Amino acid sequence: MDLKHLILWGFQVSILAMVFGLGLRTTVQDLFDLVRRPALLAWSLLAMFVVMPLIAVLLARAFEFRHTVEVALIALAISPVPALIPRKLSEMRGPDPHAIALMATVALLSIVIVPLLVVLLARDSGRSLAVSPWKVEAVIAATVLLPLVAGMVFRAVLPMLAERVELPVSIAGGVLLRLAALALLFTNLPAIWALVGDGTIITIAIFVVAGLAAGHLLGGPDADGRTVLALATASRHPAIALAIGSANFPEEQFGAAVLLYLLVSAVAGLPYTMWQRKTARDREAAAIILDAHKKAIDDIQSGRPAPYYIAPSVAPAPSEAATSPPSPDNAPAVKKTEG
Repeated sequence: MDLKHLILWGFQVSILAMVFGLGLRTTVQDLFDLVRRPALLAWSLLAMFVVMPLIAVLLARAFEFRHTVEVALIALAISPVPALIPRKLSEMRGPDPHAIALMATVALLSIVIVPLLVVLLARDSGRSLAVSPWKVEAVIAATVLLPLVAGMVFRAVLPMLAERVELPVSIAGGVLLRLAALALLFTNLPAIWALVGDGTIITIAIFVVAGLAAGHLLGGPDADGRTVLALATASRHPAIALAIGSANFPEEQFGAAVLLYLLVSAVAGLPYTMWQRKTARDREAAAIILDAHKKAIDDIQSGRPAPYYIAPSVAPAPSEAATSPPSPDNAPAVKKTEG
């Protein structure tokens, strides 16, 4: 096994571990979370599986890419959402059930949606973008559907054990993904530098920023929902994109373009993440103030005091009480004696 196949194997195992970890924290109730909100589900699928492939096709037509870059961009656009997103959101605001529901639902629907997108893109873009839908479906089934279902079954049968092993499995998958990315970086550094020089980096930056904007605009009225969909839309799974590209064009090297996407998405997504973290803190502070204000109004209307607006009285220290002269009001009464 040469280094190229070893790196690809590392990426694929990282997918299995992370998606299995996603299944370990997903319940059937989570899957029905978005089904009960069909409008939000429709907007989410529109952002991830319509807007992003459309942006990729428009960028491919507007710029003269190498064939490897073109295929890598299309493969990224149709790749399911990575299982890293719920972990990122939990670092920002704690566990997010909506994020888990979105990841799991999209992972299941991708087995049907992604091959359909491949057929549509092949008809629209011609031979240069044509990839086999059956190979794509096999990749999605092996790397997304099976580990997700296996994780959910494991959780249903052994819930306590699933709670204990979910974090180590997810961390192992994330570490393996980063190690494979580092190996890919060292082996493709000249090719990556060449892509930076020919302007591909600007196109990938447009791709990522457009994904953030589309997800944020289509995420609905809820601020947390907008954040989840924005990160999910802009963050495509690099390992699945590599698997799709290598399965259809095994003689070509897609590592440089996919790794450049990883680097650009990390840099471009950082300002948005920081902005949303600050916005979330501001919303929490505003909610606390508004809640206190409402309680104060209710207390005043009902005739109860509002102690959180009144400074508590502080008893004087013993030393101060001993040295300070008594006030006339507090002076002890002197009993008069009759002479």
